[in-house]
Amino acid sequence: MRIETRDLDGRPFLIRHWGDPSHPKLLLLHGFPEYGGAWEDLAPLLADRFHCIAPDQRGYGGSYAPSEVGAYAVSKLVDDMVALIGADGPVTVFGHDWGAAVAYGLAMFHPTLVDRLIVANGVHPVPFQRAIAAGGAQSEASQYMTYLRSAGSEDALAADDFAKLLSLFSDKMDMRWLAGARLEAYKAAWRQSGLRGMINWYRASQLVVADPGKPVEMPDFPLDALRVTCPHLLIWGEGDTALLPQSTDGLEAFARDLTRVNVPGADHWILHQKPQHVARILLDWMP
Repeated sequence: MRIETRDLDGRPFLIRHWGDPSHPKLLLLHGFPEYGGAWEDLAPLLADRFHCIAPDQRGYGGSYAPSEVGAYAVSKLVDDMVALIGADGPVTVFGHDWGAAVAYGLAMFHPTLVDRLIVANGVHPVPFQRAIAAGGAQSEASQYMTYLRSAGSEDALAADDFAKLLSLFSDKMDMRWLAGARLEAYKAAWRQSGLRGMINWYRASQLVVADPGKPVEMPDFPLDALRVTCPHLLIWGEGDTALLPQSTDGLEAFARDLTRVNVPGADHWILHQKPQHVARILLDWMP
């Protein structure tokens, strides 16, 4: 692995690399509350085939982390990755959790930069918005978003050596992978950036979360503007309790060339729990 700090539109971003730079490029986009090191289990398994590129995204780890909420609008997060891809596009993009939001943004609004889209336990904005507005199980599972948006949540989560953040991170899911040196590396990344930037992703989001049992009516969405035209692979850890299966209902309307692969015995943290399985799925799907 090689680590560099690169300026993207005049802002510093820490980026990890695996594999030969002459290989096809695979952009790896982490979610909350991870950082580019989240790919350290999977990327080495792909490095013989790809040049794997994993940035600490805006607000995370060693990268640019402004304090204002408006700096974390999805369009700005996508623009960071447009600058990173630059003249190297098109590339294959792989997003997990919030990283999937950026990956979908790239595929929808910058299709010439993305030749293939891979998502693991992440959601397209329209099916997810419909699910969290319905007042059902996904609305209930997403109530943590309302908490994260509240004033001072970053201070509460950071207290007592990140005790509440770790509790939120692991709710009803298998976290045996986060221990020892890896746990200390995560805490070091959280201390480096602070938590405000990463939580501002939630505050800046326009997603509407209904209270359980109280559905919110949503307007129609412009299907044509939100389509993924490239081949799309969705890998899903079936035990995810944060993102439920209904959060991807109707995805086929937005991604006509969609392949779904469900993985039993894994949950939201599938990249850590079953990296070899994920690598096999990805490599079998690629041309």
